[in-house]
Amino acid sequence: MTATNGSATLRVALVEDDLSFQDSFAAAIIAAGDMTLAGTAHNVAQASRLLKGQPVDILVVDLGLPDGSGIDVIRAAHIAWPSCGIMVSTTFADDRHVIPSIEAGATGYLLKDSSAQRMAEEIRCLHSGGSPISPRIARQILLRFRPHEPQPEALAPLAAPLSPREREALQLITKGFSYDEIAELMSISRNTVMTFVRRIYQKLEVKSKAEAIFEARSHGIL
Repeated sequence: MTATNGSATLRVALVEDDLSFQDSFAAAIIAAGDMTLAGTAHNVAQASRLLKGQPVDILVVDLGLPDGSGIDVIRAAHIAWPSCGIMVSTTFADDRHVIPSIEAGATGYLLKDSSAQRMAEEIRCLHSGGSPISPRIARQILLRFRPHEPQPEALAPLAAPLSPREREALQLITKGFSYDEIAELMSISRNTVMTFVRRIYQKLEVKSKAEAIFEARSHGIL
């Protein structure tokens, strides 16, 4: 049932390969009370099958999928489900992802540092005709149309660069592997993985996985 005047249920679908994010997103949708998670996809191939089914009200798409770009999913969804609102939820904050996503049909763009509760609020905003955008992304878009505006200074190099093994662990974390799976893939103990994670957080000066991925990409590490 499509939501109307706030009295019915919003049907939401998610395209996301990070299982922990999927879980927190699903919990937020359930807690919202006026939404239902009508479908999920972990990659582009599954999203293509999802788009052949019944349209939803809001589609939330991650851009970094294991078998392709979420931008392709957005473009296909904009054609298959023209009345569906499309929101990006990602760690990418650069022009190479922001502008093509909007051009492909996204009308919302949130970074993954947004809380699950805020995500639910922004889904309502998008459905009611708004365009929720993270402040950092909004500023970036504004600067794009003001060519004489001084550009933000480049990020300073990390005081302590990540070691090759820390980079390897971070790359596996980005792909959605659990700590136990990373330990097996790297032939180390789970405690060593946790040590790598603590060092990564300290060096990047972050407190969460989403922040670590965002900062690593901002510094060109990923």
